[in-house]
Amino acid sequence: MDSKIKTLQEKIDQAKLGGGEKRIAKQHEKKKLTARERVEYIMDEGSFEEIGILVTHRTTDFGMQKEIYYGDGVITGYGTIDGRLVYIFAQDFTVFGGALSETHAEKICKVMDMAVKMGAPIIGLNDSGGARIQEGVRSLGGYADIFHRNVSASGVIPQISAIMGPCAGGAVYSPAMTDFTLMVEDTSYMFVTGPNVVKTVTNEEVTSEELGGASTHSTKSGVAHVTSGNDIECLEDVKRLLSYLPQSNTEVTKKLSYTLQDEVREVLASIVPDNPNKPYDMHEVIGGIIDQDSFYEIHKDYAENIIVGFARLGGRSVGIVANQPMFLAGVLDVNSSKKAARFTRFCDCFNIPLLVLVDVPGFLPGTDQEWNGIIVHGAKLLYALSEATVPKVTVITRKAYGGAYDVMNSKHIGADLNFAWPTAEIAVMGAKGASEIIFRKEIQASDDPEAKLAEKEAEYADKFANPYRAAQRGFIDEVILPQNTRRKLLKAFSMLEDKKIDRPKRKHGNIPL
Repeated sequence: MDSKIKTLQEKIDQAKLGGGEKRIAKQHEKKKLTARERVEYIMDEGSFEEIGILVTHRTTDFGMQKEIYYGDGVITGYGTIDGRLVYIFAQDFTVFGGALSETHAEKICKVMDMAVKMGAPIIGLNDSGGARIQEGVRSLGGYADIFHRNVSASGVIPQISAIMGPCAGGAVYSPAMTDFTLMVEDTSYMFVTGPNVVKTVTNEEVTSEELGGASTHSTKSGVAHVTSGNDIECLEDVKRLLSYLPQSNTEVTKKLSYTLQDEVREVLASIVPDNPNKPYDMHEVIGGIIDQDSFYEIHKDYAENIIVGFARLGGRSVGIVANQPMFLAGVLDVNSSKKAARFTRFCDCFNIPLLVLVDVPGFLPGTDQEWNGIIVHGAKLLYALSEATVPKVTVITRKAYGGAYDVMNSKHIGADLNFAWPTAEIAVMGAKGASEIIFRKEIQASDDPEAKLAEKEAEYADKFANPYRAAQRGFIDEVILPQNTRRKLLKAFSMLEDKKIDRPKRKHGNIPL
């Protein structure tokens, strides 16, 4: 018996070394943790239970039978994070560069299946050179098996991907189908085809970092939702993100204890400038509404004319979608519409109430936007907010013009409660543009067209550049003082907590992709 125990322990010790001490040292030289170190760091101490530690590959081609490593390049299992059950896989770059094989994929699929059955989040720590080419189509089939499970789990359990090294070729599609993708600056990259292929096909000279680094995907493509400075920061970001999410679509995020206090926030009364064309930072409005220091922004550096992220309001997790007047005056365009629509749909999947803060002058005009499909992309946000059945509350802080008023969670598309500040302007367009159209002949016939335009602009503004006509029609439920916004929202979301909507039976809608 002693010899058998010794044999088992030797195999386990060998598995825990991955590709060996030299390769571990190389990983550390790159300022990267090993796969096992990452798992041990993110999980509650002593909670991780590994599954499949003694799995090995089955390949005998190209001399592969001479290179056998227990675990086959991926650590899989379950444990707890802040006391919550989660499932995890971490690719081990020290074993075949983390390349995915048939058995490697089987291990990942096993924990994904378990996560769905148990209704718990799945976290993937990606660090892989791609498919194991010695296995040919078997490795490709392994990827497809994972992709299929990503789709089956979508909207059922939260799926989080952390890119902590290379992620190329077919490997990029699994993170793309998960709910959130985090990347580590300077040590991670994602692309379908690498710099060498790009040069061969298009003659472009580009580095891996320029083509698919964290900065590129967080600012240009929108592939990365969050970027982190190093491995430790990335794992902490995963933990923080998880804290806003429920275990599955059958649950709600655990509410933190909170006692209702004097919720008046005087700071909110002085944020919106008297000049309707002067920008202000919507982050200040968000900060004045939410529980202190609870905002966790998603897609921070992408499509900055709209803000999305999670926060807590009276201990409740809420999703926030807010126009940002500091960038492009908060206008909706292709990228901001996609960004907000995707975030909205995630919140709706997982029972996270939505707070929409509105200051939008309309959709961005121009050939670039029209040729890139602003019509269909704007419709994505309209569809997402119309479709959402979670509690939805809107606060219009200033401008709500044209079709963008409809899109930004108006009463007409199913918002539960719509508030407006006295500074709100709800109209088809701004007073100047509207006056130039409505009173064109009168202005042209005037002895002083400029004075007449100013007169008509003031007349139009007096009638429409305020929230009262919308309130008279019931499109706005209440015009509120800015400083009372937090108190109103706390009561509103508390009242809406048990909201239920039964939708007509259908397979699924056809969102304008």
